[in-house]
Amino acid sequence: MVSITIDGRTLDVEAGSTVLQAARRLGIDIPTFCYLKRLPPLASCRMCLVEIEGQRRLQPSCATAVADGMVVRASTPLIEETRSSMLDMLLANHPLDCPICDKGGECELQNMVMAYGPRESRFRDDKRVFHSADIRLSPVIIMNVNRCIQCQRCVRMCEEVVGAVALGTIEKGMDTAVTGFEGSLAGCDQCGNCVEVCPVGALMSFPYRYKARPWDLTETDTVCPHCGTGCQLTVGTRKGEFMRVRSKWDEGLNRETLCVRGRFGLDFVASRDRIKQPMIRRDGALAPVSWDEAGDYLRRRLSAVEGKAAAGLASPRLPNEILYQFQKLMRTAFRTNSIDCSSRWSTPFDTLGPLMAAFNNRAPLDEVIGNDCVLVVGGNVTEENPVTEYLLRDGVRRRQTGLLMLSARPSRLDADARVVVRVPPGGEAAGLAAVVAGLAAAVGETLPGNVLAGISATIGKPAAETGIDGPDRLAAALKEGRSVTVLVSVDLLRSPEARATLQQINNLLHVLQLLGKGLAMQFLFDRANQMGAWDMGVLPTALPGLRAVADDVVRTALSRNWGAEIPSEPGADIDAILERCVGGRMGALYIVATDPLIAYPDRDFVARALGAADLLIVQDAFLTDTAGLAEVVLPAAGYGEETGTFTNNEGRVQKVRKFREPAFEARSNLAIFDFVAALRNQALRPSTQGEIFDEIARLVPAYQGLSQDGLGADGAFTRAVPTAPAARFFAPPPVPTAADRLMLITGDCLFHNGYLSERSDILNTVANDPYVAMSAQDTAQLGLSDGDQVIVRSAQGELTAQLKVDGRFPKGLVFVPENYRALRLNGLMRRGEYPCPVEVKKVHATLEVDRTTRIWRGV
Repeated sequence: MVSITIDGRTLDVEAGSTVLQAARRLGIDIPTFCYLKRLPPLASCRMCLVEIEGQRRLQPSCATAVADGMVVRASTPLIEETRSSMLDMLLANHPLDCPICDKGGECELQNMVMAYGPRESRFRDDKRVFHSADIRLSPVIIMNVNRCIQCQRCVRMCEEVVGAVALGTIEKGMDTAVTGFEGSLAGCDQCGNCVEVCPVGALMSFPYRYKARPWDLTETDTVCPHCGTGCQLTVGTRKGEFMRVRSKWDEGLNRETLCVRGRFGLDFVASRDRIKQPMIRRDGALAPVSWDEAGDYLRRRLSAVEGKAAAGLASPRLPNEILYQFQKLMRTAFRTNSIDCSSRWSTPFDTLGPLMAAFNNRAPLDEVIGNDCVLVVGGNVTEENPVTEYLLRDGVRRRQTGLLMLSARPSRLDADARVVVRVPPGGEAAGLAAVVAGLAAAVGETLPGNVLAGISATIGKPAAETGIDGPDRLAAALKEGRSVTVLVSVDLLRSPEARATLQQINNLLHVLQLLGKGLAMQFLFDRANQMGAWDMGVLPTALPGLRAVADDVVRTALSRNWGAEIPSEPGADIDAILERCVGGRMGALYIVATDPLIAYPDRDFVARALGAADLLIVQDAFLTDTAGLAEVVLPAAGYGEETGTFTNNEGRVQKVRKFREPAFEARSNLAIFDFVAALRNQALRPSTQGEIFDEIARLVPAYQGLSQDGLGADGAFTRAVPTAPAARFFAPPPVPTAADRLMLITGDCLFHNGYLSERSDILNTVANDPYVAMSAQDTAQLGLSDGDQVIVRSAQGELTAQLKVDGRFPKGLVFVPENYRALRLNGLMRRGEYPCPVEVKKVHATLEVDRTTRIWRGV
């Protein structure tokens, strides 16, 4: 620690701190323009100059490291005169259009001029004009170059944090201008972080332009619904109408940054696809009815299926309180443990549960990725969890974290990684086994002989045999690090090999533990509350707190608190539920805010299953494909229309706040659960959000001690319940044979996340059309070119989309985003088969002519 005195006040700070950081700890205001907390200091704006005893010139406080005994003055006549002169220079060419500028009322230049600026300018020349009209850089970003004060925040944010390098500067000095490539941002992430950090109105949000003023807005702090990173954001509404999203520099793990979905994708709340009132099926079609009519009809139908099996599916985008109440409703009123929270895969919780209990680290991501090595397994962080990508890049560039990647699909983070292991589609388990084999030699006698022999079987096999290149380098990097974090993409759960992959992750973590490494593991969920859904017990084999249904002690304790018995038999997961439907063994199937018909593999099978259920109840905000098959449809509040909490990937519980009223005749999800429970002659107690949270905090071990009042701006962390890892190693999977066919995988794309975001008009203006991504090698071999319309055909079906050639893709890999309903991608896939073998062919010219003709004729 070193001692520094600023304006007569003394403070001890860590060595390496800057004068600006010390001043802010003392509450002393030093103005800045170019400075951003998460970026290295630039010291170009000269607004933060201070006097330091012993220094002849004023020094930039943002770039001056403290020294022991340093004496600083942050406000003197010379400093005030210098700041005034700097502002006078900035105003010399700045347009005086504050009344029409969208930044008016929250402009940093306005605030600085009011606090430090001259009362009269010394400049009399005509103002410089770069462009007479604003430049539309992209569908969501518009620029007024004349207002730019050349602070470089936007350029540096884009390059150093986001990693997109879409903005740059031309010319120099006072003629410097920020611009996109060829005056466009067509190739950028469209995240709008440049708009957020711009201190003036140079970069603006086009969707928000001229819609409101800051003082017109009612602002609500809440949590992003699009992925599990859990970014804090602030929603602005005007007279109840959604206007914009912004972020705050000092709150949440995202610290001022958001991705395109978080910043521009919340307008889905006002989608035209909302369910307006309850509906029941009459004469083969859904007919709108009143809530009373729906209740009378549903009571009769529930009585008719009494005694038959029941099941429930709920979305991991719903708040904890709703998910907790849903599983309680199903277990007590419907007397079933057949509940699940995924519409895309069956979760192998027998393997996943022990892995999470032993190794999952509930801690700040910023702390977790501060380990010596961070291994990302599977998926594509850039497109699934963009803000997590920003934090990982920051860890690599500023803290020298060793980033290691093992996946089938390339990502932008590969450029920052120390080692990249590209595995064939579905080959993650084999790739991890090869890494474990490389580490096993270092453990030696610590492993049981038979396990060591089994794991060592893959040691020394050349890449040509395994089809995997680089696991030895990855193992060597892991050996070097003293501490290791493993980040696991939830995309791995799609594969029928998910259990084997999780077993190899268990092997890897156990071997690293034997090597004495500090360990952390977290999942990279692409749904906002997947962690919470598991914690709340929306699983067929686990009760709240990830405790087994078969545990008599836990089940008895919960039954006593709930006032109703809980079935002792584990339930069916989504696949088994659909199988029971097809077999005619399902009475009531209750689906809340999820759409298996568009998401679960084998669309035809899912359609047959949903149609075969005796009673299909769908509770949702939107008229989904699944709702279109329902017998009873109940309109529910959507995101932003009810309060609750999310648990993000870190295990952090954060408040989700209400910022608009439920649309049309929609009711809150909790109110609908009470409505349905009453039809079953049951009462759910407690039934309000606050009381349910208190019950969760009392009955779920990881949440004990939490209170709603204790969830501050940054939320609060749940506790890991320590469980000793099972001293068991799993046999390595067979080495996958090289596929002689193209293999299709899927996942999120940058501009869409699931099917919720597709209801955003703004995102649809920036998103790519549905596309098929392939390697340059495969497309050249097939005679295809970028932009071609191609047919992707499997044994199950086919789809048509535009080809996107990606030079980073490995040979044999075909990627189609899962986020476009029109493609009906799950119609190509078979249950239990992933990745999916496909053929890709160019759409024949005559087919294109016929298609064009049909469209022209309105067919």
